[in-house]
Amino acid sequence: MSKRNPIILIHGLWNTADIFSSITTKLDEIGIEYFAPTLKHKYGMTSIVELTNFLNEFILEKYGLEKELDILGFSMGGIIGRYWIKKFDGYKRTRRFITVGSPHKGTLTSQLVPKYPFRGISEMKINSCLLRELSSYDYLLDRINCISFFTYWDLMVFPGWRSYMNKGEKVSLNIFKHKNLVRNPLAVERIVNRLLK
Repeated sequence: MSKRNPIILIHGLWNTADIFSSITTKLDEIGIEYFAPTLKHKYGMTSIVELTNFLNEFILEKYGLEKELDILGFSMGGIIGRYWIKKFDGYKRTRRFITVGSPHKGTLTSQLVPKYPFRGISEMKINSCLLRELSSYDYLLDRINCISFFTYWDLMVFPGWRSYMNKGEKVSLNIFKHKNLVRNPLAVERIVNRLLK
């Protein structure tokens, strides 16, 4: 088993941890430890804040308070991971933070979704209170190796350039479907290669 940091895999809305099956197959082959809990989004009705609380409980149970981790978040999972880094002092123990197709700057797709009952979706609106709060804490990412994978052809995070953080490297993938960002073999290979660096 590799001595690399365990990787926390955080899935997005309308997904389960199974969305990472192509990535976890590769990680199993290499022998890298990962943890992929399934969070209950309730069709977007659960707030990102509450989902982050659930994630923290899973992490504490599995790894305690201090173990150094890498985080990979897909779609809304990247926002949950970013909020965890801020809210639970995750910046002190996160070495690498990779997001894939995450609406860091909001997405037009969620603009017309009402806050009630779809609080989680509404928190991904452009200029939402939650995203503004996260932006004000961008300095917490300074000591973390951040990488944003995105596609300009994304119809879930639209326009696609809203999928990258202000910090770290930005990697464009020529992928035409949101879920394929973590399923397409070439995309998976590039993401896993970054996890291994």
